[in-house]
Amino acid sequence: MPSILLSGPAVEPWSVAEAKSFLRAENDDDDTVIASLIAAARSHVEAMTRCALIAQTWRFVLDQWPKDGRIKPGRGPLRSLVAARVYDSAGNASVIEAETFVLDKAAGVIAPSAWGLPAPGRATAGIELDVEIGFGTAATDVPDVLRHAVRTLVAHWYENRGLIAIGQSVAMMPASVSAMIASYRVPAL
Repeated sequence: MPSILLSGPAVEPWSVAEAKSFLRAENDDDDTVIASLIAAARSHVEAMTRCALIAQTWRFVLDQWPKDGRIKPGRGPLRSLVAARVYDSAGNASVIEAETFVLDKAAGVIAPSAWGLPAPGRATAGIELDVEIGFGTAATDVPDVLRHAVRTLVAHWYENRGLIAIGQSVAMMPASVSAMIASYRVPAL
């Protein structure tokens, strides 16, 4: 199911000051680089786990309602259904109240509480669900092992940035980071 990021996280799992302390970077010359590495490492861990570390809003697009009525966005953890819309054949959106759906946060499933959902009038992208996902709104809401995976990846990339600049290959992700995120990984089918 296609997805579009509507609003990204308001904070990162680590501040630049926290990352600098871990990296033992004493001056401010690399602050921009470190901030970029934090965002890139968070994004990489999110891509590998299919979990939003910090609360974000995504739009999931469907052509039709699933036959079993269970919508599995494939990203999580689910926090709330913000909005739902169905489009008619003319491209006009009809709002479906969020209360019409039940969120099974443990299973990562959105399901209608009743089977009275209107069918989309167009064959492609007839349904849009805006969903908030993530562990929470603060860095401390992120599980410690995933926060540490981000920090370890930042350190790896920071320490090896010179090799990347001269065209040498650096492993994308150290084995220790793979081990840290292993229990959170969700295979994409």
